[in-house]
Amino acid sequence: MAVPTSALEHLLRTEAPQVLGALVRRFGHFDIAEDAVQDALLAAARRWPTQGIPDHPRGWLIRVGYRRMVDQLRADQLRQRREYEVASQPTPAFPEGPAADDSLTLLFLCCHPILTPVSQVALTLRAVGGLTTAEIAHAYGVTEAAMGQRISRAKQQIRSAGGRFVLPSADDRGNRLTAVLQVLYLIFNEGYAATAGEHLQRVDLTTEAIRLARLLHRLMPDEPEVTGVLALMLLSDARRPARSTATGDLVTMQHQQRDRWDGALTAEGTALITTAMQRHQVGPYQLQAAIAALHNGAPSYAETDWPQIATLYAWLERLTPTPPVRLSRAVAVAMAYGPQRGIRLLDGFADDPLIRQRERAVRAHLLELNGDTQRAAELYREAAALTGNLAERRYLEGRAQHLE
Repeated sequence: MAVPTSALEHLLRTEAPQVLGALVRRFGHFDIAEDAVQDALLAAARRWPTQGIPDHPRGWLIRVGYRRMVDQLRADQLRQRREYEVASQPTPAFPEGPAADDSLTLLFLCCHPILTPVSQVALTLRAVGGLTTAEIAHAYGVTEAAMGQRISRAKQQIRSAGGRFVLPSADDRGNRLTAVLQVLYLIFNEGYAATAGEHLQRVDLTTEAIRLARLLHRLMPDEPEVTGVLALMLLSDARRPARSTATGDLVTMQHQQRDRWDGALTAEGTALITTAMQRHQVGPYQLQAAIAALHNGAPSYAETDWPQIATLYAWLERLTPTPPVRLSRAVAVAMAYGPQRGIRLLDGFADDPLIRQRERAVRAHLLELNGDTQRAAELYREAAALTGNLAERRYLEGRAQHLE
């Protein structure tokens, strides 16, 4: 029986972190294990479409990966004697049924403090999020070769530092938490608004990010920012069914059918953020979740509490004065107090290549609201040329054509 490509890709992406975790626990070599997992995934991608998916796909992948690791260790004459001893042992019996979830342990390992923040994010996106090196390179604006070298160095650094495949202590978890939350949110964002490709969204990535955030929340239920990031993901994902048409075209929030939003996710996310903010330890993810809750709770776009959202963005900007936050604040200010005030905020921006595409799109939107349709159309086309996402490009080009 033929296996649909989309179903196979989803299964392999879901199982990859678990297989990697099993091999790292067994051998202790992150870099070699990741190569072995990729070999196992490639073997599955070749065989399963014609031979069918085995009854226990994870066990199949682990066994293939194990054999690949044995082969690699035996082939490397510079390895220590103990590695040969491990490689010569009989293949252990791996469980065929459901196994423990290693994703969270793998996530904390990838966020090892010896790594720079960029390397932590890149390695986690690769090992846990399942993004390709090319996708990660695109997100950071570097070449695939450069990002591949960075990821390879990160794995070697973890190995040299003696990184172990165990959940860190409570204190160490706290030290790594900022990086862990950043990584989870970046995985979610790449799924929520893909940087490249034909589709606006990548549900596999948003689903994985939410799954990991739930695991982290169960591990650290009293950490407000952990609760905040989970709430933010749920509230954002609640709007996913209405964000695109049946043909994949982008639908802005203003024109979304709110009855298609997921009420259960909205209720869960709102309850989480309400509880988190009652602890009076407000952080950036909680503020973003509070903004999302205001959007989801509004009966219509026109009835959105834009002044409150603008106030929350001002607070958020004080905590994290990043260009994306400033862009979002400009939109909220424009909606609350008129487009000219939002445009004045944009005028203070330096030209930053990392946000140039979004800045052009935001400025075009505000100029359109202000009545300067000619300049707005020009900027919509500039923004369209800068995005790698085809759904977003179609939307921006459509706005420009509508105004011309």
